[in-house]
Amino acid sequence: MINTALRLPAPEIEALLQGRIIAVMPNKFITPGREFALSPADTSINLLPVEQYYHLSFLPITQSKLAQINSQGILIQPQQMSLLSDEEQLKLPLLAYETVLLKAWAKCELCQIINNAGTLGNLSQLTIWTTEALKEILKQRQNIFLAYLRVYHLPKSIEVPIKSSSQFLALPQPLNVSEANPVLNDRTFAQRKHQLEKLEPPLHPELEELQSAIASLAISQPAAKQLDDDLKVFLGWSSDKLIEQPDPNLAWINNIAKLGDRSIEQDEKKSNYQAGTDFENIARQSLEFLGFKVESGFRGGAGGLDLYCSKPYPIVCECKAGRLIPSRTVEELLKLGGMHLGKAQLLTSAKLVIGPGHPSTDTLKAAKEWEVSIINAMTLQKLVEFKAKYPGAINLVELQQYLEPGQIDYKIDEYIHKAEREIKLRSQIITAVKELSEQDNETSKAIHPSFTVTEIRVHYNATHNPRLNDEVVHDLLIELSSPLTGYLGRIKGSDWNSDRFYFLRDLLIN
Repeated sequence: MINTALRLPAPEIEALLQGRIIAVMPNKFITPGREFALSPADTSINLLPVEQYYHLSFLPITQSKLAQINSQGILIQPQQMSLLSDEEQLKLPLLAYETVLLKAWAKCELCQIINNAGTLGNLSQLTIWTTEALKEILKQRQNIFLAYLRVYHLPKSIEVPIKSSSQFLALPQPLNVSEANPVLNDRTFAQRKHQLEKLEPPLHPELEELQSAIASLAISQPAAKQLDDDLKVFLGWSSDKLIEQPDPNLAWINNIAKLGDRSIEQDEKKSNYQAGTDFENIARQSLEFLGFKVESGFRGGAGGLDLYCSKPYPIVCECKAGRLIPSRTVEELLKLGGMHLGKAQLLTSAKLVIGPGHPSTDTLKAAKEWEVSIINAMTLQKLVEFKAKYPGAINLVELQQYLEPGQIDYKIDEYIHKAEREIKLRSQIITAVKELSEQDNETSKAIHPSFTVTEIRVHYNATHNPRLNDEVVHDLLIELSSPLTGYLGRIKGSDWNSDRFYFLRDLLIN
């Protein structure tokens, strides 16, 4: 049960809830272990104007929160009674009552006393306050009290009237709270606390600037929101796992097999021209999404070649709607391909038929004879879904090896399963580094504990088969620590044996 609230500037409470900071500067020392709700106030309690008090990158959040808190003040006229009904009542001045929303509570884990002006620059880098503001506080108060707060979300916001400007306020009713929903988990908070205590500089100041720049966009734009969430996790401002949200721009992927099925239905009604065109269009979109360059000059129709991909290797493609892929399909593909591309180019191109139906016996025989691959619409959808889930996982040059003559749905499944195994292996390597970090954190409390290739290989091999050697593990670690992936960090040594790696973020797989 909590009976009091700590009154803080509203922007600073928002920074605590975002995980951007883990400490505040109260006017007086706060005893470690003390628990209280967090009550937002305006910034009149600060010693300098907000433009000088907070970092420039934090000002948009400051202005937004101040506008919100200023709208919550209520002015009321106290009621007066008179014993004489005809006598004019006495007018009393207006009283200001502030109604605020309590969203979180906190426990003080540590309260540092800072009186060394030489450390204020480093403290500023790790917080939202300018060096100028910290110097002004130290000048006027002789000490800066830095209270480290472990912050927890309340199950729901609670509206309470505030009638005092004291640092600590008595709540109208006690709050029943729990530690079920912390802003940061134990490990992340411990790392941040260690970094702030030791005044170790931020690892990625440029990414902090980027996060601040896109914070306002995240409110209305899903793509910016996803990037904002990812950056917070990467920076240690959030301990939530990265969760892939469905991209509304990729909803069309679910229609690949559906349009194939619709073409079957329309085929049975003898009116499948539009259904066939729709299926051809989504097949074109699918191949482009996979990374093929689909030439625009081929659009099917009477005497036309349905699809032609020129890169990364040539593919001649025929889309067939309906329940059955008819006997003359391979002949038609060869005829149209030769007519539009020439015999030499046709023979050196991969040849593909895509359709929701089953190939006839004659079609299968001709496909094997003329090296034509046949895949189902659902198989195409599986490939596109896999690409959407793991954008860099499909290697089109490698996929070419699976384009064998005949019905090859099982071969495409084989390729997808192989790629999934490779992704799972990388996820397990990342997990091994993470587990080593968590074990190390229990003893050394280092911000980013790092490990050699051999240490990571030994930890991985202890629980996984087949076992890997140092060379294989090092290759994987280099890939996962690339700036284009960013799952691990790398401290380069004098040779590959002395390289060290540390955990940054999870690779989530289903």
